Amino acid sequence: MSEQHRIRDQLRRAFERGAWHGPSVKEVLAGVTAVKAASKPAGGAHSIWELVNHIGAWKRIIRRRVEGEVVSNVPDEQSWPAVNDTSEAAWTGSLDELEQGHILLCETVSQMDESRLDEVVPGEDFSFYVMLHGVAQHDLYHAGQVALLKKIYL
Repeated sequence: MSEQHRIRDQLRRAFERGAWHGPSVKEVLAGVTAVKAASKPAGGAHSIWELVNHIGAWKRIIRRRVEGEVVSNVPDEQSWPAVNDTSEAAWTGSLDELEQGHILLCETVSQMDESRLDEVVPGEDFSFYVMLHGVAQHDLYHAGQVALLKKIYL
């Protein structure tokens, strides 16, 4: 199995299912309604919905980087897209957009030439290898936050 396919497997495990530590992003989001997703915890922490939008934003940013675009100094409004509509339809749309971003990133990684993994990401000080593993780590970090928020709200 090629290294980019191993990375894709880690991305899949972190997002879909099969992470060794516990629930993946999708598993932890199961059963979350729009009302619960939009609920803001005390102290100004992010809502589940904001976390979903953030995870999706970074999947898109990373895909763009792999495709050759220089994306650095990402502004907060791009990293943390606002939740403007808190309807169930909008929540479903956010979940669908997150899933689509994951699928596209995995497809992009699968098509990537393995020799690029050691290259430094343009505009950054880390390699594509480190960045792609970081996406899986990022997913799981925020999945843990979602799990804690679910315990509060559900």
